[in-house]
Amino acid sequence: MTPVRRRGPWPLWVAVLSLLGGLLLAGTGTGAAAAPGAPRPPADPPRQTMLKDATAGLFLHWGMFTSPKHYDCAAWEKAVTDGGWTPDYWVDEAKKLKASYIVLATFHSRLGYARPWPSKIPGTCATQRDFLGELIKAGEAKGVKTILYMTDDPKWHDEQGIETLDSAAYSAHKGRDIDLTQRPGFGEFSYDNFFEVMDNYPKLSGFWIDNDNEYWEQHKLYEQIRERRPDMTLSNNNEDTAIMDMVSHEQKTGMTPPYDQPSAVWTPMPRLTESCHKVPSTGAWWYDGQDRPVDTGLNVGRYVANSGTSIKSLMDLQAMVDGRFPPQQQKFTNFMKDYLPPIWESLHGVDGGGYMYGGMQPGTWNDGAYGYVTISRAKPTTQYVHVTTRPTSGDQVRLRDNGYRVKKITDLRTGKPLPFAQSDGRLTIRSVKNWDTYDTVFKVETTDRREGVYPTGSVKASEPALTDGDFTTYTDNKGKLPASYTLDLGSRKKATHLGINQREWSPTHNRSTFGRPEDSARIKDYKVSASDDGKRWRQVRAGVLESARGIRFIDLGDRLSTRYLKLDVTTTWAAPSAPNFHLQLKIDEIQVGHGHVSRR
Repeated sequence: MTPVRRRGPWPLWVAVLSLLGGLLLAGTGTGAAAAPGAPRPPADPPRQTMLKDATAGLFLHWGMFTSPKHYDCAAWEKAVTDGGWTPDYWVDEAKKLKASYIVLATFHSRLGYARPWPSKIPGTCATQRDFLGELIKAGEAKGVKTILYMTDDPKWHDEQGIETLDSAAYSAHKGRDIDLTQRPGFGEFSYDNFFEVMDNYPKLSGFWIDNDNEYWEQHKLYEQIRERRPDMTLSNNNEDTAIMDMVSHEQKTGMTPPYDQPSAVWTPMPRLTESCHKVPSTGAWWYDGQDRPVDTGLNVGRYVANSGTSIKSLMDLQAMVDGRFPPQQQKFTNFMKDYLPPIWESLHGVDGGGYMYGGMQPGTWNDGAYGYVTISRAKPTTQYVHVTTRPTSGDQVRLRDNGYRVKKITDLRTGKPLPFAQSDGRLTIRSVKNWDTYDTVFKVETTDRREGVYPTGSVKASEPALTDGDFTTYTDNKGKLPASYTLDLGSRKKATHLGINQREWSPTHNRSTFGRPEDSARIKDYKVSASDDGKRWRQVRAGVLESARGIRFIDLGDRLSTRYLKLDVTTTWAAPSAPNFHLQLKIDEIQVGHGHVSRR
């Protein structure tokens, strides 16, 4: 990976991907409604199907400067071949991780800009053996797609004390002087490589692009890719660009719990989103000659956390010169080969619960427990509760049920039924004896209707997007606080709680990345008032809403009867030091509850 260079006002992700065209909607767009708990609409455009269906991918940084470093392209190619490199090894390792695609990062600014494929374009290392073609063919045979990494950046051209960019050869090829060590020249060189690769590899599934180059933008590279190869996906690192199929978030660290990478992600659903992270705990993105340690719990937690928030896990393993992984990374892939199958139904073909697809509330639960909820797309009445951090004491898990009446709960691994109870808006799973070291998974079967929540269309709001049941529309306070939102129940009715889905366009983990501070643009201090006539108001609740992803609840008690409710937001969590998030507030939906499921 290379440092990010962002262009223009930041953040660019304030728009949300339209379900109809793969493009972004601004403001309160009019994309197709996705009712909570409903199956995901068909993939559109078709090229996105593989990414939408994927749970994970395998990221491989591998090139001339993979340890031991080679400074001659032919010598590196010979070492790779003599070492016994085979594409089937990578494909088989990807399948152990249940990865649907491999991103091959060889044309990398700090790995010698190596092209492990024959090329008629001089300028950087290009091999005689077609490693890329062999990988594509091997992957196709086993159902694993290949995506090629492309960089925009020439600045590391002499990092190792040798020049890796041959400007003279490329200039002779083009018939004019071009300096590959400068951005315009390198942009033209890499631009040419995009087209050569597209022409030569009809089964290549896409490009994974590390930022942008001005030359590409000026010459409409992405638009031409769309025209020439509409089957190819485009993914961009750390920058949400409308023409891209997917935005990838580079490794996030420092959050609590440490595996909860989604807490530092700023891309809202339904945008196709990926989290790329290193499997070894230390070291570079590529093999540096050491057998680096692997924290199994951290990596399993990331895998589950990403699935539980509708994010793809792009796991980076450090292939050695012969393509094989160091022993500790090999041990991890072998572990995952056996670990994932018993719980695979809870991680694949699912959506993150507690967000736009409905589901119970993820996050912090009882007694220090933490976890995620996934919902089956094929059968939305099946949810999976993933306990990634078990309670510090006791044999039960308690979480908000969000109005879902539970019929049956089983331990997914053993199939053993578990007793449970529901009251006061919470589901309690009892008598848990077999806690898994990394992820205890409960299969929760529910009825097909939610209870205790006024249906979509029955509650009107001062901002219509708040209660339209469409998570592709949202309200925006335009940076003005306090903000006030009024809900009209139509007549005097019981109101027990509010369920609030704020837009997931900002992180909840306060951090600074590449010199730009990030913070949570979510409700902090609030008050709720009630009125029978919309004129005379009485305060019924005030407090602080936690800064967390997913649905948040404000309980109003069991005795409130009113026609109007008003939510006043006085402060949000983002500090002035994060100006792109300070005072900003976007809310997708507010549901009004009138009761809770009860079962003992």
